[in-house]
Amino acid sequence: MTTTPTPETVAALLPEIAELIVSALNLEMTPAEIDADAPLFGEGLGLDSIDVLEISLVVSKRYGFQLRSDNEDNVRIFSSLRALTAHIASQRSQ
Repeated sequence: MTTTPTPETVAALLPEIAELIVSALNLEMTPAEIDADAPLFGEGLGLDSIDVLEISLVVSKRYGFQLRSDNEDNVRIFSSLRALTAHIASQRSQ
């Protein structure tokens, strides 16, 4: 089920996804410290491929769909917290 989420839906879900990332990766920061538009990799949050696997597992358990490693859109999906949240909002079954 793919739907286009409204900006309001994405904004409402951002704190939940930020908390999920902080919790899943045991980051030493608060969810509010994650800039929704900053890159998740490199100079932004500094995540790596193992972190993405961890996030993918937690998203699968919580929202009922899988983030697949062979998805050609992964670069876009994981480009920022906002992009990841919009993707989750468009795919989730719960």
